Amino acid sequence: MQIALIGATGFVGSKVLAEALTRGHQVTALVRTPAALSTRAGLDAAAIDVNDAVAVARAALYLKAVRAIIDGVKRSGVKRVLLVGGAGSLYVAPGMQLVDTPQFPAEYRTEAQAARAALNLISDESRLDWSFISPAPILAPGQRTGQFRLGGDEVLMNGDKPGNISVEDLAVAIVDELEMPRHLQRRFTLAY
Repeated sequence: MQIALIGATGFVGSKVLAEALTRGHQVTALVRTPAALSTRAGLDAAAIDVNDAVAVARAALYLKAVRAIIDGVKRSGVKRVLLVGGAGSLYVAPGMQLVDTPQFPAEYRTEAQAARAALNLISDESRLDWSFISPAPILAPGQRTGQFRLGGDEVLMNGDKPGNISVEDLAVAIVDELEMPRHLQRRFTLAY
């Protein structure tokens, strides 16, 4: 499969890149500085500003300017797009998202609200085969196990605590969804 990956040098993107290459996919990393990536079989890098919809369309496909990404994907003729957001927009109770709770860390609130806006924007999209993944509230480097639970719009809990997931297993779930779509035109989450 050919995958266009925006953010391939980031916290999550670097793990998605490694997972996709390990599975033998051809990846075009759309990054500001292609030289930041080491040369590997199956990897091409292209310089791109994700805020430029025409540039995204020319290269083929997320991060800062979701409107430009959605527009760029449409212009490219690609129908499949998977967006990675945070856990903030997951529900902890009916009508209550994690980002709106008093205990949500203030330093992550702006980013979580932006991810929620991205989810709201893509949710209105009917011309694309989109998926939106919100990882567990606790996301950290760790082991690649390939073993985790999938959920929908609610925070997956481990007893009375919010679930956790490694970045490595988040990457597994992302590439799994690209290979075999199970969450078309909806959001999903995962946790151990």
